[in-house]
Amino acid sequence: MNFKKLLPALSIAACSVMALSSCSKKEEVLAKDQLSQETISQIQKLGFSTHDAKAVEGGVLVEGDIILSDSDLKGNLDYQLMRVGDEEHYRTTNLVTANTTRTIYVAVSSSLPSAYVTAVDEVVRRFNAQNLRLRFQRVSSGYNVLFTAAPSGSGYLASAGFPSGGNPYNRVQVNVGAIGTANASTYIATILAHELGHCIGFRHTDYANRAYSCGGAFTNEGASTVGAIYIPGTPSAYNGDSSSWMLACIGSGANRPFNTNDVTALNYVY
Repeated sequence: MNFKKLLPALSIAACSVMALSSCSKKEEVLAKDQLSQETISQIQKLGFSTHDAKAVEGGVLVEGDIILSDSDLKGNLDYQLMRVGDEEHYRTTNLVTANTTRTIYVAVSSSLPSAYVTAVDEVVRRFNAQNLRLRFQRVSSGYNVLFTAAPSGSGYLASAGFPSGGNPYNRVQVNVGAIGTANASTYIATILAHELGHCIGFRHTDYANRAYSCGGAFTNEGASTVGAIYIPGTPSAYNGDSSSWMLACIGSGANRPFNTNDVTALNYVY
């Protein structure tokens, strides 16, 4: 998740692949955070935007806060979308297996301040209040998802990935220096709930135009050849879903508990 026009220094810089050519070998030499054309092509094939894509520890960061692992990039993932009106909720086809009630155990690393324990407890409360097939519980060991500190110098608020093999993505990396420790049960909890949403398979609500929450020019995150699944009972006309927990960007201090469309989307999937 990114700030909304508040901390430009934390915006991910666009990654143009600039090559230095050797006169004799004619080989490309890429900076460590730049991407090869092969990687860029694979990101596109997987249905993600390559705008501002960046090499990070563990894979590639796309769309501001989503980590595609090396195994993701070598695979052939098939993503579908689900729609809430014209400002749409999206999920991937890679979901967490939960034919009956399943408990997802989450933990907070000692690398994070105590405020993040408070925030994760609020995240657990928000999800469990929806009575989904997925239940969440904070533990100190034996976790499925670990909230931990992001690498030094990270240019995002927090990052996560998508489910694999029927299990949630196992790590949420948090940039404490950017987020701080204030408003644990509101602002921080909203950011962490957003990333946990990615871990269980949700994409950004404003996927079709992330300028809706981030500002700036129209930017479609990229739909590739995926389909769309309409959620029965949700609006069929634009309704200005400006408070969804899965919007791509957030203003400093903002709080986004689940709104009506979020609850519909969560119950549709889980």
